[in-house]
Amino acid sequence: QVQLVESGGGLVQPGGSLRLSCAASGIIFSIFPVGWYRQAPGKQRDVVAVLTSSGVTNYADSVKGRFTISRDNAKNTVYLQMNSLKAEDTAVYYCHAGASFWGQGTQVTVSS
Repeated sequence: QVQLVESGGGLVQPGGSLRLSCAASGIIFSIFPVGWYRQAPGKQRDVVAVLTSSGVTNYADSVKGRFTISRDNAKNTVYLQMNSLKAEDTAVYYCHAGASFWGQGTQVTVSS
């Protein structure tokens, strides 16, 4: 049984930083593409960052230069380091792996 568990969300002021974690069981992250998505209220779920099994990364234009996706194979965990956060980054962030595995989501709120 595959399980993805996100953590690290919370409330942060504009300009602040957060690091999201996604710990996996039942799936080996290193052999699958993994990604972070986000969904703001009333909007569709959009891709934020993707990391392929070969280590190639891709980012949404809105987060380039501010967010970094990475993977710790020993811990079977994927991270999303988010810096210089803006109010428009407020959303529920979801971890995704393989073809169709999703985490439950973690809320990120950027507000003063």
